[in-house]
Amino acid sequence: MNFLFTFVYDVGIYLYHIAIVIASMWNVKARQWRNGRKNNFKNITLALKDNEYRIWFHCASVGEFEQARPLLEAYRKQYPLHKIVLTFFSPSGYELRKNYSGADYVFYLPLDTPTYARKFVCLINPKLAAFVKYEFWYHHLRELYKNTIPVILISGIFRKDQLFFKWYGQEWSKVLHFFSHLFVQDQLSFQLLQTLQLKNVAIGGDTRFDRVWQIAQQATGLSKIELFKNNQKLFIAGSTWRADEKLIKTLINKNNDWKWIIVPHETDDSHLSATKILFPDAVFYSELLGDKPTNSKILIVDEVGLLSSLYRYADIAYVGGGFGKGIHNILEAAVYGIPIIFGPNHQKFKEAADLLKIGASKSINNADELIMAFEEFGRGTSLAEQNNIYIEKNKGATEKILHYLKSINSDIGA
Repeated sequence: MNFLFTFVYDVGIYLYHIAIVIASMWNVKARQWRNGRKNNFKNITLALKDNEYRIWFHCASVGEFEQARPLLEAYRKQYPLHKIVLTFFSPSGYELRKNYSGADYVFYLPLDTPTYARKFVCLINPKLAAFVKYEFWYHHLRELYKNTIPVILISGIFRKDQLFFKWYGQEWSKVLHFFSHLFVQDQLSFQLLQTLQLKNVAIGGDTRFDRVWQIAQQATGLSKIELFKNNQKLFIAGSTWRADEKLIKTLINKNNDWKWIIVPHETDDSHLSATKILFPDAVFYSELLGDKPTNSKILIVDEVGLLSSLYRYADIAYVGGGFGKGIHNILEAAVYGIPIIFGPNHQKFKEAADLLKIGASKSINNADELIMAFEEFGRGTSLAEQNNIYIEKNKGATEKILHYLKSINSDIGA
């Protein structure tokens, strides 16, 4: 990038850092973001050992980690002696996966400045790197490129409205040339990158399909949920925010013959307390006794890591986030062949468009549309099984990308 564009980028990074510092005075996540990076380089230096062959996986947060996970674990199985460095930008991802046994080292990604990027890449000294979906940190990618370290993009997805494809984004698009190879999810992304004269692009698919398929195949029973469901119709609302929960409350008030499980996206005490106020008759998952049924028809899940296994018990699933920045992972529900409902903000997710075309998923804009979708799906739909078939047809991205990584390792004698 030219000097002016780099200057603007660096100023943006600096202002972002200042905003985080200010927000950390009252915002828990901002405080975690800041505190987690205070001794980052010291912790990295103390943790790393000499003479290791390292591969670096970088994820923004939890969702991107789930995309990287199938490849990361397949790589671990293929190369058990190689050391895996896993980094996160967001405290949500780091806090949840800082003890993840599939990686040898888990760190925060340093702020994307020239000095920090140079120091970080020098410290971890990876033989190759993999960034997930939307992670385009200019200085870190540039350092990898300067040091001739192969770096790939996993499950990338591109849209015409992104800065890369605007006339004023030509300088920013140069960051994509730092990648040795870009694995994209679909044909449109492939075609868009061709307009930038990028030749190192392949349609690799979305590794999340492999992940949700794997989870479904390995899922074990949850005795508390089986007892709660008790052979009744069950509606599960996963990764919900307050806007989602208010709609669901309206739905519950009109349907007394179903059981309901609410799985909030945020599980801090304040959000859980507010959710309990919204659903005063609900019981928390942590309060359930394994062998004793509850009289409540509403269950609030206050533990993390259960959602992908919970969906197997649902007759209808609702996936939250669609009234905010964007829907959460609908594939986790689709793999079980159940109808899915979600909010209007889904345009950035190819799988949402695909599942809507199948007909066993619906996007809603308000409480009335939610009730209509619920009533339609409640009568049963023969199309729901197509959601599962869709997942099965689209898995396989992990093996494609792993094959490429094998070729890189072969070239450098690993």
